[in-house]
Parts: sequence; C-alpha cells; structure tokens
Amino acid sequence: MEGTFTAQMSASRTSGRWRLYVVLLGVPVSQWPERAFGSAVVPTVQERSRALNALGYALTDGAQWEWTEDSETPDDPSSAVLLIASVTVREATE
Repeated sequence: MEGTFTAQMSASRTSGRWRLYVVLLGVPVSQWPERAFGSAVVPTVQERSRALNALGYALTDGAQWEWTEDSETPDDPSSAVLLIASVTVREATE
C-alpha cells in the first residue's frame, strides 16, 4: 500500500528490553524512528500504539501485529529464539 511503512518490535539480545522502530527504506538504520521500552516484558498493544503515536505513526485500518520467530544463530536448532513483531503503519494525521 502506498504511504505505508512497516513497524517492527524486537527485544535486545543484550538487555532483553523491547524496542519499536519504523522501517524506512533508503534511510540509514541509525535514522529510523525508534522507541525503547524499559522492560523485558512484552509491551501491550496499547503501549505499542502510544509509542507509534509518539513517533508520528498510527496503525493502518484493520492492521494486526504479526509475530515471527527467528534464531540468534541461523541453521542452529539449539540457538536462542528471537521474536519479531511487525505491523503496517502510516504517518499519523491530526
């Protein structure tokens, strides 16, 4: 969809704390809008929405968070599991 972006949320491998960021193609990762959460507990849907709003984004109509499982070490079934959540967002309008 035109005018939409992907927001993702993942936990830091070192601290275990969650962070939310909006993927902007063609922009260096260091410049992606990002919000860190101060806990290792998975943020609620409301907390995620508030964080997106603070970054200037909102969920698209009907958007649902989707979870993907990844591994810290590819092709190693004994590797720690990493969870990544993603959702489609748009720039917020007032």
